[in-house]
Amino acid sequence: MTALDGIRVLDFTHVQSGPSCTQMLAWLGADVIKLEHPETGDATRRQLMDVPDVDSLYFTMLNHNKRSMALDARNPVGKDVLTRLIGTCDVLVENFAPGALDRMGFSWERIHAMNPQIILASVKGFGPGANQDCKVYENVAQCIGGAASTTGFPDGVPLITSAQIGDAGTGLHLALGIVAALFQRIRTGRGQRVLAPMQDGVVNLCRVKLRDQQRLQSGPLEEYSQHGRGIPFGDATPRAGNDSGGGQPGRILKCKGWETDPNAYIYFVTQAAVWESICELIGKPEWQDDPEYTSLPARLPKLDEIFAAIEDWTQTKTKFEVLEICNPRGIPVGPILSMKEIADDEDLRRNRTIVSVPHPERGDYLSVGCPIKFSDFEVAVERSPLLGEHTTEILQDLLGYSGDALDRVMASGAVGKS
Repeated sequence: MTALDGIRVLDFTHVQSGPSCTQMLAWLGADVIKLEHPETGDATRRQLMDVPDVDSLYFTMLNHNKRSMALDARNPVGKDVLTRLIGTCDVLVENFAPGALDRMGFSWERIHAMNPQIILASVKGFGPGANQDCKVYENVAQCIGGAASTTGFPDGVPLITSAQIGDAGTGLHLALGIVAALFQRIRTGRGQRVLAPMQDGVVNLCRVKLRDQQRLQSGPLEEYSQHGRGIPFGDATPRAGNDSGGGQPGRILKCKGWETDPNAYIYFVTQAAVWESICELIGKPEWQDDPEYTSLPARLPKLDEIFAAIEDWTQTKTKFEVLEICNPRGIPVGPILSMKEIADDEDLRRNRTIVSVPHPERGDYLSVGCPIKFSDFEVAVERSPLLGEHTTEILQDLLGYSGDALDRVMASGAVGKS
């Protein structure tokens, strides 16, 4: 038995934020029915295609373990089918533009009247307020959530991170909200609305920068490199380059081979507890007893000098040699792993963080697996569905259509043939 065995989710989402949420629920064992337009399906099926006329990796990697039903909810027969589906499901997840579900005739009030126990979970760009009707996408979310303004180097432009903290990050927040609402329903018997604004999700992930915004009121942020360089702070949390977000200074340093390998770097943290070991390692034993280096506050103005000395040492080693040397000494370091190295990592494959998934049209493809591990059940990663692959199955087995009734639905144009 899986964690969400017996929970049925109606997946009315598309692209990334919603599908990443429903894929997590599907990995945890929920029966996720993905509703797609019979002709076009989810837009990502045809975006960034690498194999002609085959579902893209963009789609396949966001829709594992789901069933696909091709349904035109604007068709009168399709609306009737959707109404019956809502009555059978525990959760409906949507990430339409603001107001779209209402315009289709499925407001929260109507959905709740159809099924008082259902949970309506929504991704929107903003929460209630002046901008609640604005559309938001990944990079926009990173900007309005404070991430871009604090990413990059002080003398450069704001930057977007390649980690999809706006879309997939919001999807994870929404999945947690859904599970919490399901748990609460056990006690109350009632469904409810769950909203995960993308702006709110990014702000939540940027909490340490909001922390630093408040610390600025008391003086400069001394662990930021610009403090040691004598650069004054403004009135907002600045971009900090590769500085650590915590109290222990860290930077990305060159390793052996950096001249030709763009990923021959390592992140090195000068944690106070292992300062003496670092001094021994890099050939600076005199810093162990020098009062200008023995305490963290004393070292903060000298970070450029300190990391330059550490980099002189790291450049004599590969990033993996640095890891092998530092790890037994308790020195926190992290080699910069390329996506190729991630894809080939034996431990990640063994732990099913990276999985190979068979597909009937594209063959085997590499994908992410569930990032959460459980002791009581193993998460299975199944391929994404073909467009409308389970339409007839759902109509017959779940909704009870058969005979002439099934024929009428199939002939109406409201559903795609599976």
